[in-house]
Amino acid sequence: MPTTLVTGAARGIGAAVARRLGRDGHHVIVNYRTDSAGAAGVVRDIEAAGGTASSARADVTDPDAVDALVAGIGRIDAVVVNANTAPPPFAALAELSWTAFAAKVTGELAGAFHVTKRVLEPMRAQGDGRIVYLGSTAADYVGEGRLAHGTAKSALATFARHVAAECARDGVSVLVVAPGAVRTPATAGVLAGDRGARLARESVLGRVLEPDDVAAAVALAVDPALRPATGTTLRVDAGWSVLVGGPAS
Repeated sequence: MPTTLVTGAARGIGAAVARRLGRDGHHVIVNYRTDSAGAAGVVRDIEAAGGTASSARADVTDPDAVDALVAGIGRIDAVVVNANTAPPPFAALAELSWTAFAAKVTGELAGAFHVTKRVLEPMRAQGDGRIVYLGSTAADYVGEGRLAHGTAKSALATFARHVAAECARDGVSVLVVAPGAVRTPATAGVLAGDRGARLARESVLGRVLEPDDVAAAVALAVDPALRPATGTTLRVDAGWSVLVGGPAS
């Protein structure tokens, strides 16, 4: 049974990923920073469905906390780097402060950097491992206040490619799953009105993406069979980019 760490898994996309991997036979480590009740609920859901899981508190932007987290797990076969370490400030450059911009970019990369650096050495030693980063199609588009979010996700995708290149011959595969707009507790208000209706009309699904849609893609990405796809990005945007050209069209 593979052991998989999912960061930021107490709710939203991370929780859906944890539940899906639990159903697929992974022993899931449900990481959280503050929402212990949410993480415990995800563990109960996985166990109720016949899987195994445990929760583990750690701020993934803190290297000491990450060291303790990984040391406490033992062997890790896969990591899903999902934690939303810095909520994006949606604003144009004229209204965006350097503090808010830098917090998003550095927070995004800190969570990826510390987790990746800590798990990569043991994965190399065992000659096997999978690292999946939760990116965003915001990395590909401009406008609508995406400056900080898009820059952070673009940087994450570039970081992932460098990691993939460094460990490509060590048995460790690296992929990015980049969803479009997903209905989560954090986005429910934004997607409740005309924007959500427009996304639903322009989707091959006839609806806005749900966390389970992203979880299905992550389940594919952690499969060892996708090792030949290392260094690539799996886009999950319900066809929006090809149907209407994306939000910059």
